[in-house]
Amino acid sequence: MNATDLQHLPANDSKVSATASLMETMGFNAKVASAQAARAPAAIKNRALRGLAALLRKNLVALEAANQRDLERAAAAGLAGPLLDRLKLSPKDIETVALGCEQLAAMPDVIGEIIGMKEQPSGIRVGQMRVPIGVFGMIYESRPNVTIEAASLAIKSGNACILRGGSEAIESNKALAALVQQALAEAGLPADAVQLVPTTDRDAVGHLIAMPQYVDVIIPRGGKGLIERISRDAKVPVIKHLDGNCHVYVDDPCDIAMAVKIADNAKTQKYSPCNALESLLVARSAAAEFLPKIGAIYAAKGVEMRCDAGAQAMLQAVPGANVQPATEQDWYEEYLGPVISIKLVGGVDEAIAHINHYSSHHTDVILTRDHMHAQQFLREVDSASVMVNASTRFADGFEFGLGAEIGISTDKFHARGPVGIEGLTSLKYVVLGQGEVRT
Repeated sequence: MNATDLQHLPANDSKVSATASLMETMGFNAKVASAQAARAPAAIKNRALRGLAALLRKNLVALEAANQRDLERAAAAGLAGPLLDRLKLSPKDIETVALGCEQLAAMPDVIGEIIGMKEQPSGIRVGQMRVPIGVFGMIYESRPNVTIEAASLAIKSGNACILRGGSEAIESNKALAALVQQALAEAGLPADAVQLVPTTDRDAVGHLIAMPQYVDVIIPRGGKGLIERISRDAKVPVIKHLDGNCHVYVDDPCDIAMAVKIADNAKTQKYSPCNALESLLVARSAAAEFLPKIGAIYAAKGVEMRCDAGAQAMLQAVPGANVQPATEQDWYEEYLGPVISIKLVGGVDEAIAHINHYSSHHTDVILTRDHMHAQQFLREVDSASVMVNASTRFADGFEFGLGAEIGISTDKFHARGPVGIEGLTSLKYVVLGQGEVRT
């Protein structure tokens, strides 16, 4: 869904009423289904997940055909390149989400787990039990694979969900959601545990984010404009991140060959994800050896480099390099394309200060041979994912072993970083007694 989807309500009152009635029904059905999902044993949930993986592979041709219809319509409508890239549902993408379903099925079931049980002086024992949140609403742009990621996590965590994908991906999402509901029904779970909003009516979003009687949390996943609008207008809690201005800091001492490989992968393996590298910081004492090497790679791949004066002076000599002076805004920017900002810094302290000032607190990396620098970076960088000697592109629920992710959270409450099963649960206190009374 595009950010503009939220800006205007339909003028037709009957249309508003029909959409309101649809969302009310979906909300009620989700609430009923959530109670059944919360009671489901692990074996049943895992059966649904494995069944969904099999259905995805079996229906590969039909899914590609549905996605192609979306791509053709979106291209004709002039959808921007990065969003078109996100809209594609390749066989590799389908296999990835199928593997995610199987990975989730193989993971332990955390629902009902009791942690921290301690006996108190009164004799009672107090602990916390992990339970499903209930119903979550998911609002997302372009990426149809999110439909399966959200659905599979809802199944494993014992929640129900209402999914509102972008209008540009409606055919893909309908085809995927139908397979999800088939897998649920075949496993003996309520099909309404995962519902896709079937209309592209923009008013559906306004209703979804304003139904606290049915929806327990909203998770927007898309462009900054979408997420800002959802966060402002929602009447239920929101798990969110606004943008992904991810940094890589090349330290001194550093394995230069490794640093070149990681800086290349983090930026160019795929430009459009929120975990792609957007800002490269380089220790001045490592720059003369590192910058010409990475500059040549970026030049060959058509990456524009927006640099401070020091980096610009070194990179202008690289044949074919597109080097431009950076503005203050460039240090904040999430490009989602073949553009990167590059700055020289005095060392780890200056790198940390720059990141904490300009970062979106998503994912930041240090490339170093110095253990103390690595530990300082891990402690002091205020981001949801902080890494040592690895690509930012690993900031992903599947890569973190979560099976899938519902999104990335840069908030500091409840869930932070890739949100997997535990991020879709809550803890309630449980007390075990043997007749104790308070005196």
